[in-house]
Amino acid sequence: MLTEIAELDDVLTAHAPTLAGDFAGYRNHAYRVMNLCLALSPSGDRRKIALAAAFHDLGIWTASTFDYIPPSVELANAHLEASGQSPWAPEIETTIKEHHKLTRYKQHPDWLVEPFRKADLIDVSRGAITFGVAGGLIRDLFVQWPSAGFHKRLVQLSLKRLATHPLSPLPMVRL
Repeated sequence: MLTEIAELDDVLTAHAPTLAGDFAGYRNHAYRVMNLCLALSPSGDRRKIALAAAFHDLGIWTASTFDYIPPSVELANAHLEASGQSPWAPEIETTIKEHHKLTRYKQHPDWLVEPFRKADLIDVSRGAITFGVAGGLIRDLFVQWPSAGFHKRLVQLSLKRLATHPLSPLPMVRL
């Protein structure tokens, strides 16, 4: 279990004022997703996973929207450009765009998209969906990084979006 990831912490610390009271919850979610992704894909590039984890939902707070995939991608791409990691952009952008895909991602099986998608769903479902990850690991991750209001915030945001956009309540979900 990874408990300190510089790339992840650097990005989140830079956005801490915007995350405000949701900082701990989002940081904990990102750490759980990072560790779950590595459990599903042990040979995955930790730096790429860390950056995808840091940016994948960040647009919720930076753009104040529940239609957060485009602003999350923009933030990630700007960071990759500024840090000289532009070659990673296609994979990280696709990972962010497809992390709420309901069906398996098949286009680039060597990319982190599919294990990341599964990792996020394991976390969002609080382990109700496991994709074969041991329940003990999932429990340990929630002990190490508790929800800290993250799942409650998702419910609040979903209900608010439903009330204001009843025909498009979950714009981030893809088939």
